[in-house]
Amino acid sequence: MSELEKNEVEESPSAEAVANVEKADVTERPVRHDDFDWDEFGKKGFGENYSKDEVNNMVSDYDQTMTEIQEHEVIKGTVVGINDRDVILNIGFKSDGLVSTSEFRDLPDLKIGDEVEVYIDEQENAQGQLILSRRKAKIVKAWENIQKALDEDSIIDATIKRRTKGGLIADIFGIESFLPGSQIDVKPIRDFDIFVGKKMEVKVVKINYSNDNVVVSHKVLIEKDLEKQKAEILENLEKGQVLEGIIKNMTNFGVFIDLGGVDGLLHITDISWGRINHPEEVLKLDQKVNVVVLDFDEDKKRISLGMKQLTPHPWDSLESTIEVGSKVKGKIVNVADYGAFLEILPGVEGLIHVSEMSWSQHLRNPQDFIKIGDEIEGVVLTLDRDERKMSLGIKQLTEDPWTKQDIMTKYAVGTTHKGIVRNLTNFGLFLELEEGIDGLVHVSDLSWTKKIKHPSEFVKVNEELEVKVLELDAENRRLALGHKQLEENPWDTFETVFTPGSVHKCTIMAKVEKGASLELPYGIEGFVSNRNLKKEDGSTADIGESLDFQVIEFSKNDKRIILSHLHVHSEQESKPKKAPKKSKPNAIDKVNKGVEKSTLGDLEALSSLKEQMEQPADKVEPAPAKSEEKEAPAKAKADAKVEKADATAEESDTKADDSETPADDSKPSDS
Repeated sequence: MSELEKNEVEESPSAEAVANVEKADVTERPVRHDDFDWDEFGKKGFGENYSKDEVNNMVSDYDQTMTEIQEHEVIKGTVVGINDRDVILNIGFKSDGLVSTSEFRDLPDLKIGDEVEVYIDEQENAQGQLILSRRKAKIVKAWENIQKALDEDSIIDATIKRRTKGGLIADIFGIESFLPGSQIDVKPIRDFDIFVGKKMEVKVVKINYSNDNVVVSHKVLIEKDLEKQKAEILENLEKGQVLEGIIKNMTNFGVFIDLGGVDGLLHITDISWGRINHPEEVLKLDQKVNVVVLDFDEDKKRISLGMKQLTPHPWDSLESTIEVGSKVKGKIVNVADYGAFLEILPGVEGLIHVSEMSWSQHLRNPQDFIKIGDEIEGVVLTLDRDERKMSLGIKQLTEDPWTKQDIMTKYAVGTTHKGIVRNLTNFGLFLELEEGIDGLVHVSDLSWTKKIKHPSEFVKVNEELEVKVLELDAENRRLALGHKQLEENPWDTFETVFTPGSVHKCTIMAKVEKGASLELPYGIEGFVSNRNLKKEDGSTADIGESLDFQVIEFSKNDKRIILSHLHVHSEQESKPKKAPKKSKPNAIDKVNKGVEKSTLGDLEALSSLKEQMEQPADKVEPAPAKSEEKEAPAKAKADAKVEKADATAEESDTKADDSETPADDSKPSDS
C-alpha cells in the first residue's frame, strides 16, 4: 500500500464516529420555521449582490464557452484523440467531431494537440455526432488558392501527373488541371512523355467552375523572358545578316526557324537552288542551320530568311560550251499546261514549250509527250546567262517534215490521202496527214450536193477522212485539201436530169420567210417560193410532205434548182396529157434507190445515166420531162422569172451567212 493510501486510511473516520455525527445532526438540526417570509426574500432579486460589470463579465465568459458553426464551411480544429478508425477533433462546438484516419495519410506524424483545417459536413447526424472532413477542406482551400493565383497572376508549382490528348495533366494544390501542348513551350513539343513526373512552374489562365476545369500555361512565363531577347534581336536586325537558328516547324511552303526568341520564315524556294517538293527532303526538325536575312517588316515583325543565298548560284558554274543549238540532257522536274521544265543542273532549268515538243501545228497537253522524272535530251533554242533563262526544244531532234525532199511529190496536187480530223472551225476543218503535216478542208469542199453550214454536220474530231490535195505551198506550210473532189462533179449529170419543166418527187425539209427548201433525188437541195407551195385543194404544203414538183430553173454554176408544186396541178388542169409510156427501169431509178440523205453516195449510176442520155434518140426513150418542157405554156416562163428572183434573194441570205469565212482561207474554184 502506498504512503498516500496509508494516510487516507489513517485519516478516514471510523464507522462509529460517522454514526455519532449523523445522530448529532439529526438531534441538533433546527426545526423549520413556518413563519419565514419567502416573498420578502424574493423581492431582494437574484444576484443583487453582484455589480453590473461582474454580471457582464460572467455573461461574456458564458458566451465564450459556446461556438456558433455553419455547415459546409472550413474551420480549424484541435486533435483531442486518435484511434484506429477516427481522429477526434475539438472545434469548440458542444460536441467533438470525427474524421476518418484515411484522410490523414499525408500526415503520418499527427498527434494530439495538432491543429488541422476541416470541413463541416454535418452538425449532427442520426447518432448525434458532428461529422467533419479534411479531404473536402483541402479541396475548398485548393480552389480558393487557385482563384487567388488567377487574380494575382502569381506563379505556382505544378506536378505533371500524366499525358492526355492534346497536352498534359498537372496537379496544383491537389486539383488536376489541363496544360495544353501549345502552352508548354514557345516552340512545338513533339514528345509530351518527357515531362511526366516532373515539376513545372505554371500560371492559371482559365477557370471553369461548372466543369471543375482549370487551364494552366508554362508558355506565358517563357514569353516574358523572350520579350527582352526579341526586342534586342529586332533592334539589331539588318538585311543580309547571317544568323543561326533552329528549325521549329515544317510546312509544305517552307519552315519556321527560331532565331532565339524571334521566328523567321524560310520559304521553300529559298532553301535550295534546285527544285524541291517539300522541305523535309533536305531539312529536319530541330536542326541547326545558318540563314541570311532577306527582308524584314518592322510593323508586322515578319522576317524572311534564305539559305540557298549562302552558296554560289549554279548558273555561274554553267559550262561556257553550252550555247544556242547545243544538245543538253536532264530530268523533267515540272510539267505545266504550257510546257515542261528540264533540269540540266540543280538550279539550272530550261523551259520546253508545248509548241516545241512536236512538229504538229495542233497544241496538245504536254503530259501526252513527257512526264515528271523522264530523262530526255533537248536542243538549246535561246540562252540568256544574265537573266538566267533558257528555252529548249525536243522536236528539233527530228527532221522537219515540211523540209523533206519528197514533200513536193508525196503531196502533189491531185494525190489522195487519208488523215485524222484534229480541229473543226466555222470555215472548215484541219486534217493531220502525218506528224507535222496538216491541211485545211474548206467547208465548201466537203460535199457537192449538201449545203453544210458547219463541218460538225459532216464529220467529227479524231475521225478518219479521205481527201485530195488541191493546193500545196511548202514554203508557207500550207496545204489545201478537198473531200468532194474525190468524186466527179455530179452537176454535169444533174443538168441533164433536172431540166426545166421536168417533174420530180421532193420532200419539204424546212421553211424560211420566202419559201421552203426541198430534198430532191440524189440528196441535193432545191428551193420553192411560198406561192408555189399551194396544193390543188388550195392549202399550203407543210414540212415533211412528199409531193411532185416541177423544175422551173436550173443553174449549174450557182448550184441552184428552183421548183414549183403549183405548176404541176395547174398545167394538168389547163391541158390534159397522155399517160406516159411505161419504160424499163433506168439508171435514175437505181440511183434513187441507193442514194443517202447526208452525202451524194454512189455517183457511178449518174455517170452511166449521163452516157445513156447522150446516146442517139433511137436507142434511149425520150424523158417525159423533155416533152413537158416543150409543152410548158408561156405563163410558166414568166413564173420562172419570179421564182428566180426569190431564189436569188434566198441565195444571197445564205451567202451572207457564209461571209464569216476568213478572207485568207482561200479554196479552189468549183468550176
